[in-house]
Amino acid sequence: MLNNHIRNFVKLFDSRPILYIKNMETLKIDILNPKARKLLKDLADLDLIAIRKSAGSDFSEVLKKLRSQSANIPGEDEIAKEVDVVRSRRSNK
Repeated sequence: MLNNHIRNFVKLFDSRPILYIKNMETLKIDILNPKARKLLKDLADLDLIAIRKSAGSDFSEVLKKLRSQSANIPGEDEIAKEVDVVRSRRSNK
């Protein structure tokens, strides 16, 4: 039944000449029902939509960018020393 709806949708566009203007819009969709994933896959198979995997969260992208630009990444010993300094400051307050 679902495939019939898709075929009818495609027939609507195939039945009359249309001026195609490429207007791409990106949406983030939360899939609540597995049937929706199948529907999206069917639409992608018909080249009506494109499905791309999410690249990751914005925070992880910023973190990767900052880490790649850092010239001197602190080692474990330097991090441990900094933690000790911060802890001693807190205990002295």
